[in-house]
Amino acid sequence: MDRKRKWVLSSGALLVLFLGRMTTALEVPLDLPQPPTITHQSPKDFIIDPRENILIYCEAKGKPHPSFSWTRNGTHFDVEKDSKVLMKPSSGTLVIDISGEKAEAYEGIYQCTARNEHGTAVSNNIFIRQSRSPLWSKERKEAIMVQVGVSLVLQCRPPAGLPPPIIFWMDNNFQRLPQNTRVSQALNGDLYFSNVLLDDTRNDYICYARFPHTQTIQQKQPITVKVLDMDAINETVADMYNYTNNLFVDSPSGERRPSFMAPLGQSSTQMALRGGVLELECIAEGLPTPEVSWYKESGDLPSSRMSFHNFQKTLKIADVMEADAGDYRCTAKNSLGSAHHTIKVNVKAAPFWISAPRNLILAPEETGILTCRVSGDPKPQIAWSVNGVPIKDSPKDTSRKVEDDTVILSDVQTGSSAVYQCNASNEFGYLLANAFVNVLAEAPRVLTPPNNVYQVITNNPAFLDCASFGSPIPAITWFKDSQTSILNRDPYVIHNNGTLEINVAQSLNSGKYTCIASNNLGTRENHVYLEVKEPTRILAQPEYMVVQRNRKAVFECKVKHDPTLIPTMNWLKDNGELPDDERFLVDTDSLTINEVTEEDEGTYTCVMNTTLDQDSASAMLTVVEEPDPPTDLELTDQRERSVQLTWIPGDEHNSPTQKFLVQYEDLLHQAGVWHNLTEEEGTKTTAHLDLSPYAYYSFRVLAVNHVGYSQPSRPSRQYRTNPAAPDVNPTDVHGVGTEHNNLVISWKELTGLQSNGPGLQYKVNWRQKDVEEDWLSETVANTSKYVVSGTPTFVPYEVKVQAVNDYGNGPAPEAVVGYSGEDVPMSAPESVQVLVQNGTLAEVHWEPVLTSMVRGRLQGYKVSYWRERSLHQAEAQQEEQQVLLFSGNRTDGRLPGLKPYSLYTLNIRVVNGKGEGPPSPNHNFETPEGVPGPPSFLRIKNTDMDSLTLEWGPPQDNNGRLTGYTLKYQPVNSSNELGPVEEMMFPANETTVILADLKYSTRYKFYFNAKTIKGSGPTITEEAVTIMDEAMKSDQVDLATQGWFIGLMCAIALLILVLLIICFIKRNKGGKYPVKEKEDAHQDPEIQPMKDDDGTFGEYSDTEDHKPLKGSRTPSNGTVKRDDSDDSLVDYGEGGDGQFNEDGSFIGQYSGKKEKDTHEGNESSEAPSPVNAMNSFV
Repeated sequence: MDRKRKWVLSSGALLVLFLGRMTTALEVPLDLPQPPTITHQSPKDFIIDPRENILIYCEAKGKPHPSFSWTRNGTHFDVEKDSKVLMKPSSGTLVIDISGEKAEAYEGIYQCTARNEHGTAVSNNIFIRQSRSPLWSKERKEAIMVQVGVSLVLQCRPPAGLPPPIIFWMDNNFQRLPQNTRVSQALNGDLYFSNVLLDDTRNDYICYARFPHTQTIQQKQPITVKVLDMDAINETVADMYNYTNNLFVDSPSGERRPSFMAPLGQSSTQMALRGGVLELECIAEGLPTPEVSWYKESGDLPSSRMSFHNFQKTLKIADVMEADAGDYRCTAKNSLGSAHHTIKVNVKAAPFWISAPRNLILAPEETGILTCRVSGDPKPQIAWSVNGVPIKDSPKDTSRKVEDDTVILSDVQTGSSAVYQCNASNEFGYLLANAFVNVLAEAPRVLTPPNNVYQVITNNPAFLDCASFGSPIPAITWFKDSQTSILNRDPYVIHNNGTLEINVAQSLNSGKYTCIASNNLGTRENHVYLEVKEPTRILAQPEYMVVQRNRKAVFECKVKHDPTLIPTMNWLKDNGELPDDERFLVDTDSLTINEVTEEDEGTYTCVMNTTLDQDSASAMLTVVEEPDPPTDLELTDQRERSVQLTWIPGDEHNSPTQKFLVQYEDLLHQAGVWHNLTEEEGTKTTAHLDLSPYAYYSFRVLAVNHVGYSQPSRPSRQYRTNPAAPDVNPTDVHGVGTEHNNLVISWKELTGLQSNGPGLQYKVNWRQKDVEEDWLSETVANTSKYVVSGTPTFVPYEVKVQAVNDYGNGPAPEAVVGYSGEDVPMSAPESVQVLVQNGTLAEVHWEPVLTSMVRGRLQGYKVSYWRERSLHQAEAQQEEQQVLLFSGNRTDGRLPGLKPYSLYTLNIRVVNGKGEGPPSPNHNFETPEGVPGPPSFLRIKNTDMDSLTLEWGPPQDNNGRLTGYTLKYQPVNSSNELGPVEEMMFPANETTVILADLKYSTRYKFYFNAKTIKGSGPTITEEAVTIMDEAMKSDQVDLATQGWFIGLMCAIALLILVLLIICFIKRNKGGKYPVKEKEDAHQDPEIQPMKDDDGTFGEYSDTEDHKPLKGSRTPSNGTVKRDDSDDSLVDYGEGGDGQFNEDGSFIGQYSGKKEKDTHEGNESSEAPSPVNAMNSFV
């Protein structure tokens, strides 16, 4: 598209613009004839500053441009005759120069008139008044003397100014006097005291009045207040004061219930104007100072427009409505009672618009209506004028009819244009509105610029503008994409001003829109474009973070936006700009703050802006660190064994203190080393410390929060404790012998802090347990053990160790039992018996060794056993000895893992802490027979058309006397179904068998195991295939040697070669011939090559041997094939090409493997048959 488009953003501001156009009056283009319209004028009540020139505004538009004139106080104001008055060119605005003149000379009511050949418009009545700030009348003020507790009112009574002054109370230093519930300023400016205090005595209560227009401040003479306490002075002094002032007024001075100072009485009345501000006031006196509350008797207070001021004494309601009328009750209450006052509020209303008259553009012979609907209380009076002249005084017009607030114009004619004025008034004000009637005949014109492009976000309303003008008023029609007519129904709304609204814009609404404006004089069209964009959305919002100081904080802010809009990411901190600091790194979708400090705390907001919308998300950053160390450590409540420690916590740095750790240093015993003493909760700042004697203490405190430990506080002053006898004895006392004739007594020594005094020693005591003898003792120092020699072997002793120092002995120690040294046992277990449970398990029993012969702490019994030989072998083949240790004082144990049908030997020893005793005499026992192991091999030889030979070897482990072998076999057809099972028995001395009467070219599966009297052993499996019939071989050879067959194969090969060449040429030329795809999609399911990955032939796989085949029967012992078989067709088939060997066994493709081409176990091989050659070719 080569036309230039103008871009318009359908944003919030544009929405306001469109809505405004929907509600404003019809605008006449300024190039068309039209009556005057007042566009700007001064306010109705205009207070001027006498120090500045007077500027009275009156601006108007029209075609032709209007001329202006003025009236003052109802009579013509001749501007040209007054040299001080200037009217601006092409304007009605007056500039009055009052320099050297008094402003009072120009006070009055002004009205502007704007006229042209099509009508006359008039302005409001503008009341010009000079601002005034009169002086305070001089008055002599005597001191006010009051008794403590009485109420007091200091009157201000400022001079009447224009506008009224702003009142406030100050002292001589221009400081505002403090106000509260007891002392407050009323709406009229007076200062009220609910009760006075001695502190209220002062001589500078000054009322100030500030006049805003002149920016002047005037003050009243200072007022002196003296508050007397009559209980503190005698009656004589009271009589001296009694003659000058009304000191002893009726107001009581003691405690009293509230009463109202303003307004007086129980009720009052107040009037408010609609749309204004209502201020209700209740000020009460009493002692104690009363509290004031409000409620409305006839309904609820308007919470959204209501506010309290002056310590609840003033109720202010903004934007007064008729519903605000009613009774308002204020209540003053103190501890002695309450008082009530009811204010009846009446709401009146100056005139206000219901529907102001609007300009009419009429075509000749059309009909129009002007309406002037107003309301007010009292009901306003409506007066109509035309061109500034009351209708009743204007020439009669038959096309015009006036009915109260309506003017009906019928069959208007060219040249009957005029301006009508509606004036609505009551005692509280007036409204004046101009509305012209412009009679025109004009073809439509579209005022909206062409080719505007409107952009809007999905799901937002879209407004397409079609501002037009014409007379008669044009009808607006909309089309989309020059095809579809848009009706005024969902999702479209066509407004009266022609604007097309789409309630919820979607992407399908994008496109070209055409608006057509038409009337009986012509048609005009305009094109605009709408683009609906995807909204901007924050997908990953920043999250609240708690970060340690000097660490890194990363806020993520991942955004999705319309790709055609250019986004701008902006980060804010606490709704302001980010600090200008290189530590703040802003990336496309993140904000990184390196080396975070406490100043970085705050709320971070990511704001994604586009030209149409924005999205934002915020998260807080809290910086934490280890707490500051506690300070000001003090020791109080000092005693012999305890002291009270107090401290002041340091700054927690946003992480509450969890606990305090108190540490101590003992300068006497271990200087420079700090030990943990106690912990206290994080809310405490004191700790009671239990101390040890004979120590030089210093204390320090560490605070702990979630981040970690603070630095230690500065150490407290040193605190010394006096020496004393030990409080504790050594711990971990043990008595253990290291030799068979000694006892080593050991203990854990006391620390220097535990010694309680100088000269620390240990008194060691011992005696043999359960023997009547005295305690033996020895005192030692600077050691942790003592050796007692010459003791009996392994007897119990009672031992104890006591701490002593220069100030006495420690508490009586408790005795512990220890044993002297052990020696190796002297005898072996007796009465050894073996009970054989089965071929692999036996139980052994014995008599325990006497305790005196153990000569130590019994550890258990060690059983050693080994296999001498198998019972069917004459020669001994002793195996490795096995050992089992049975802990504790056992008399039996089990020997698992034995081999059946074997001879075993065992002996038993007793074990103590010193070692092993002598062994018991060797004891022999035999294990019974068991089931045999698998046969050592199963081979298939001499495969023929209907027979084959099986060879096998006996099991390596007979586990008894073999009673024979069992063979089972069954055929397997081409679909892997198993045929009937044949079973044969063989004696133990046979190792080969020839199977006859087999089917030719058939696969067979064989199952073979050995037996003893205990049952059958594991089964091994093998498979074999009988060879084909010779006649079939001959037929196949003859087929392959026929000339026609060879010719056919060559023709097929040539055809395939030609097709490949054609495909190659087409592909080089850019064509596409999906031969491979078609071949893959139409493979012959009957012809599948051997799978290279698993080496299986067709659908049968030897890996399926473990799965029951279709129609198979599982052998009685549940074994189908031995997994570790060393002799099977799988192993024989490591190198075949899928051919039959000399004896007819199948070697190659049914091998389960695909490896080298050599054949194992074959003496010779035949050439490939023609059938196989053909299959391999295909």
